[in-house]
Amino acid sequence: MRAVAQTSGSISGLGVLQPVTIVRDARGVPHIEARNEHDAYFAEGFVQGCDRLFQMDVTRRAVSGHLSEIFGKATLRADETARMVPVESIAAAEWARLPHRYQENLQAFADGVNAAMRTQPLPVEFRILLYRPKPWTPQASLVSGFGIVLSLTDTWNDILARSIRSDVNPTSHPLTDPCYDAPVTEGLARISETPQCLPSIAFLGRPPTVGSNEWAAGAAHTLTGRALLANDPHLPPGMPGVWYLVDIRYPGFHVAGATFAGVPGVLLGHNDRVAWGATNGTVTSLSVFAPPCASNPNASSSIPACLSKANVVTETFHVRFGRSVRREYYRDARDFGVVAGSGSGTFLLVRWDAYDNPISPFLAFDGLDRANSMQDALRALRNYPGPTQNFVIADTSGRVAYQLAGDIPDDPLWARGIHPASDLARTYSDVPFDRLPRVAPSRTAIVWTANNKMYGPGYPYRLSAEFAPPYRAYRIAQLLKARSRYDVAYFSQMQMDTLSLPERDLVRITLDELRRPVWRARSARHGALVNALRSWDGRYSPGSRAATVAYRAQVSLTNGNLQRMSEALIEERSARFYENLPSAFGFAATNSANDLVPWSVTGAMTPLHPLASIGVGFLNGVTFPGDGDNFTIHVQSASVSQSFRAVWDMGNWDAGGISIPEGESGEPGSAHYTDEAKAWITGTLQPLPYSRAAVEASARERLTLLPQ
Repeated sequence: MRAVAQTSGSISGLGVLQPVTIVRDARGVPHIEARNEHDAYFAEGFVQGCDRLFQMDVTRRAVSGHLSEIFGKATLRADETARMVPVESIAAAEWARLPHRYQENLQAFADGVNAAMRTQPLPVEFRILLYRPKPWTPQASLVSGFGIVLSLTDTWNDILARSIRSDVNPTSHPLTDPCYDAPVTEGLARISETPQCLPSIAFLGRPPTVGSNEWAAGAAHTLTGRALLANDPHLPPGMPGVWYLVDIRYPGFHVAGATFAGVPGVLLGHNDRVAWGATNGTVTSLSVFAPPCASNPNASSSIPACLSKANVVTETFHVRFGRSVRREYYRDARDFGVVAGSGSGTFLLVRWDAYDNPISPFLAFDGLDRANSMQDALRALRNYPGPTQNFVIADTSGRVAYQLAGDIPDDPLWARGIHPASDLARTYSDVPFDRLPRVAPSRTAIVWTANNKMYGPGYPYRLSAEFAPPYRAYRIAQLLKARSRYDVAYFSQMQMDTLSLPERDLVRITLDELRRPVWRARSARHGALVNALRSWDGRYSPGSRAATVAYRAQVSLTNGNLQRMSEALIEERSARFYENLPSAFGFAATNSANDLVPWSVTGAMTPLHPLASIGVGFLNGVTFPGDGDNFTIHVQSASVSQSFRAVWDMGNWDAGGISIPEGESGEPGSAHYTDEAKAWITGTLQPLPYSRAAVEASARERLTLLPQ
């Protein structure tokens, strides 16, 4: 438990060509200074292997369907699902297409990981599970990166569910809540402090989804005369967190920010001249087709008999403490087969650029890492394959820009349903990059996205079956409109905002109903309930008891009355809905009246370590008190949460910073396992030293890697 990797002194003979210095700051973040490109990537692999080796190994196993080799039968179903997408084959194809220079960098990174694996203490999780990790490979980084592609992609299960909803209600896929629509291409003019409308039925009932926030302001709108950019991606919380912070320098190259453990370079961050952030585009990624004939429910295979046997492959699953299992999968040149839905499932054919035209996003992110200007960054995004992201970019000229990037098939169904088998002969080209939504670079621009609909009236493409609820985006725009000039502190303060616009409105339009005698008789604490809700400002702050009631009532409505009522109505703005809503909310709210505990308790969340699933709880992270919910800028829940918070001040890089929830290290014995939790809870923006002077001032440990 106390074993940690070496972080000071020197180590010889690992594989570097020239000496490399790795300075660790007060948070344990490595600042790598190398004399050549190979050694920089080697050193990044080495520090990741020192800090996150178990996380890296579990991630590559989960994505490629090899968990059962270490966890046994308990993870076999997850492995079988994972291998519906032939991730290892896709990664091999991506590798073969990479130019030689990028292959060399990925190989150097892998060599660095293996050097750490070979020379540093094996993390305690390997000892608990009694196995040794296999050597890291360049393809393993591509596999690990593909895990994020899968988590941010609109899947066949989503499309199947929409197809079923479409059969019930043809208007069941609104693109946004029109009351709070906040497209970035339309600017701030349409944003109101108090919209004179009611929240949408369809979007109040949405379950939480993986999302993110970002915004930026050109130099004309800042107190410093420099552009500012803020980004906070939202992903499922875990221990350790998904992001790894790093600062990498060698002659002609300097970049800092965050990457996923197991992936080289920097994915989101800045270099000397450009900063960038991203949010998921929530757009169509793939097309789904019914097979030419139905599968036989009594057959041993789910693959329909009419599909060519030549395209059926058998995958073998090695199960620890058990017998190996074999499963058949269908994969031809264009489509692969999946079993969607619950129970016996539905066999479908999936068409996806990532499968039939695999291109690694590593190329585009490397282009961002090396960009010397706004034009360089936008040029790099032309080659970005996906998952489709909203990119916000700022540079030291004071300009900011917005660009949607990634492959989006121009499929007329836009993922609202399943194509009949007769459509298998059709092809759908991607929407051209130059036709994707954007805001041109400008010193006067203000841009923002939060997984919402990004375009206004007249845009020629739908792009999505349904975008994420626009409430976070609208609130961001409100706060941007509230000031004429911004600074780092204001952007950081915005990231902690806990006002939920739709839930505030839900309480307001139902409060009169709760005063009726029928509800007063249901609870001895009715008066306290009404008083709490009457004074509630809509904020999910830790001390709020009304937030607990509003949340529980909203969840109850989502799971019951609200969902049924919304499905029953063709016209979303039907008065009948709002006539019935108060009584439905009243019932749900009074059920919570006897449990008026603070939101800090109700909304508390603990990041879980992977071994928590087998009863090992002592490796879990620090518990965070409830503070924000799924509809607030400060997103926090057990299923999705802010995964880092960054604010960058263009050119004055030491003035901004980036915070992560727990700590940089995945080693429980390290002082940096959970050392950032307190600052995360208070909303303190942690600096990421960038200049040589700042790095030296923050240095706590220094390790030198020496050649043979």
